[in-house]
Amino acid sequence: MHSDDHKIIIRADKRPSGSHERQFNAPTFNEVAVVIVAENVASRDIVLKRRDGGQLQRVYETHRSYDALQYPLMFCRGEDGYHLNIKMFNPMTGEETNKNASSMNFYAYRLMIRQDVDNHLLRYRRLFQKYCVDMYVKVETEQLNFIRFNQSKLRSDEYIHLRYAIATEGDAANIGRLTILPATHIGSPRHMLNMPKMR
Repeated sequence: MHSDDHKIIIRADKRPSGSHERQFNAPTFNEVAVVIVAENVASRDIVLKRRDGGQLQRVYETHRSYDALQYPLMFCRGEDGYHLNIKMFNPMTGEETNKNASSMNFYAYRLMIRQDVDNHLLRYRRLFQKYCVDMYVKVETEQLNFIRFNQSKLRSDEYIHLRYAIATEGDAANIGRLTILPATHIGSPRHMLNMPKMR
């Protein structure tokens, strides 16, 4: 912004004084992974503070500017990322429907390879790997939040065998908030039980 005073200095051969000596080393592995511990998936927001001393502003991961703020090299023009009010389009008619697109739909579309169209995201190598992992966590978080907040729609209260096991074998004082993962959630215990047996 024109009102902000800023200076960008890039010197690849120097590192800032007082920083760790290996902080700017090139990565030594070709793989990128993410580890999510317990329920710490809700704190992936970006916090901004203007230089004029303004208050802190939180940018949630479902805000349209999150991707551009998290990956300024990939989205240097400030392209919109995923947000909750993106509408789906009917592929036959091309008309907008009243159904919202999920984050999985959005990122599958964004990462798709198309004939005669150059997808610049695929050229970022390791940064692209980090972006894919980060967006996968966003997709997984959206799915888990839907399951968590829609337990009544998923009829999880009808799992009589589970309630019986908790009442008879488990210690009710140690049970936290009960969330049942449906068989449609890939990787859940019920999904693993429903998978066909390999011969």
